[in-house]
Amino acid sequence: MGFSITLSELIIVVASVVLASGFSAYAIYSGNALQSQVMQAVDTVKRGANLHVEIVYATVNETTSPSHFVIYVKNVGHLPITSFEHIDVYVGEYGRSLLYTYDPNANTGSGRFRLIDADGDGVWEPSETAIIQAYPTRTVQGSLFEARIVVPRGIGSSYLFPAPP
Repeated sequence: MGFSITLSELIIVVASVVLASGFSAYAIYSGNALQSQVMQAVDTVKRGANLHVEIVYATVNETTSPSHFVIYVKNVGHLPITSFEHIDVYVGEYGRSLLYTYDPNANTGSGRFRLIDADGDGVWEPSETAIIQAYPTRTVQGSLFEARIVVPRGIGSSYLFPAPP
């Protein structure tokens, strides 16, 4: 009888050790998975901080018909921007801005914008100021305008400006 109790205790001890080992392995796996997700989130935030633009000046160019918006934007981040297709430009009368999408051949009345980087190489380098020309489909009217530039996975910029005198 003493032998069967000892054997039963041995089986219970071995089963407890196996279960404890399994639980420990799962806890370590879960901890590593959580750490990986946190590291990815931190990396995404870091990359976002490295892509940052700032509007330094904007105006309405009334020499074309219809008039168009001219926005000077500086890349104040640490990374160059090469894909202009993913940049969103919102500009128009305050409270009524419209979305303009990128088109390298945008022109008067197209409802699109074009971006010209300072050195013309097609890469918007850090510390470089680019000129964005947004061409509305209708006449520009209003006394106060707003512009917003949104870069993907980065920090954009907003700017309010009056109509030209």
